[in-house]
Amino acid sequence: MDSAFALDPRLAADTVPVGDLSLSTVLLMNDARFPWLILVPRLPGVCELTDLSSDDAIRLAMELRVATGVMLELAKPDKVNVGALGNMVPQLHVHVVGRFRSDPAWPGPVWGHGARQPYPDHAAASLADRAATLFAEI
Repeated sequence: MDSAFALDPRLAADTVPVGDLSLSTVLLMNDARFPWLILVPRLPGVCELTDLSSDDAIRLAMELRVATGVMLELAKPDKVNVGALGNMVPQLHVHVVGRFRSDPAWPGPVWGHGARQPYPDHAAASLADRAATLFAEI
């Protein structure tokens, strides 16, 4: 990884660190309404999937596959949504969101639905630790 990589401040402000995979930093979105992981490739200047080399694109796809498995185990959702939008934060980052038929945004997208409801500090740390353990096991 290039030492020039820096996490976008907006991502840092809205998330709790989970850990690092071979390519990506894994973050937990600090929103108790939705179980939500974000993978950010640790490469400077990357905004689009097409900015990745073929090898890095394959690594990211494999990491997203693992992150989906972690989300399924972590939250037991009805569905896992995976997407890269980048309209607000141009740095390439991919969302892995556990969705429930009972969640406040179902069946629509979580983006822009209501105000974020941060976890209590102890709950965010506990969930991030559990996710990190699951990443190590898968």
